[in-house]
Amino acid sequence: MSRIADLELLLRTAELGSLTAAAKALDLSPAGASAAIKRLEAQWGVALFVRSTRSLRLSAEGERLLPHFRQALEAIAAARELASGTRRGAVLQGELQMALPSDLGRNVLLPHLEAFQQRHPQLALRLHLSDRHADLMRAPVDLALRYGAPSDSAQVALPLLPNNRRLLVASPAYIARNGLPASAAELAQHEALRFMLRDELPKSWRLQIGGQWEDVPVQGRHSANDGELVKRWALAGIGIAYKSQLDVHAELRSGQLQHLHPDWLGEPSPLYLVVPGRRQLTPAARALRDWLLPRLEALQMAS
Repeated sequence: MSRIADLELLLRTAELGSLTAAAKALDLSPAGASAAIKRLEAQWGVALFVRSTRSLRLSAEGERLLPHFRQALEAIAAARELASGTRRGAVLQGELQMALPSDLGRNVLLPHLEAFQQRHPQLALRLHLSDRHADLMRAPVDLALRYGAPSDSAQVALPLLPNNRRLLVASPAYIARNGLPASAAELAQHEALRFMLRDELPKSWRLQIGGQWEDVPVQGRHSANDGELVKRWALAGIGIAYKSQLDVHAELRSGQLQHLHPDWLGEPSPLYLVVPGRRQLTPAARALRDWLLPRLEALQMAS
């Protein structure tokens, strides 16, 4: 019977395309990782990888066997979860490392995460706040809270707020000085506070106006790859921001920001809890999702 650790190394190597990177991610020595792959190949009687001096890829036999190895590991993980009694209320222990968007993490999620940790005192949370999307295969995180579904079909995305959208917002002071844009053409003349995802500067904002979707050109001198900074600029009256409803719910309720043209529909911005694969959908990750879901829904309904 194959060792579980060897199968985990095989899957990680296939995901990363590098035995060295997989060994580092699993805290193994290169020699130990190489020996594990050789051990698997000897046990199954096939070459699982095609190797060259510069690359490593699955062989045809490896491609056929990989889904079965993945299913076996998922079944073992499910059995472990049942055996541990977590579904019967066992104590959550260990460490959970999370990647969070900056604005959402600091200003919306932090009190709910603190309450979750108080409820599970033997579970340590490690928070990584950044608006750069963490590579869940390489970064030292167990899960990410992320706007938008992942493009990688191997990742598992649990919906938290599937109906969240982006809104046009500005401070009352900005509107008093500059007026309310009455059309898409007028919006293009205002100071747009632009958020750069993956360091790409958006040149338009997608809006549904009069039942039709439009890519409205925007311009402005203020742009950043940090969502919290964009909101601070909006609060300071510098310009108009295009923000997730969840990020600005508190400021909308307090009147610090105003929702411009509620009849203009912003593009969807669903919030997901994302893990690299089924094996990483641990009891702690499930418990966190179950904790956050009703609290975020309540915030959305109140805004």
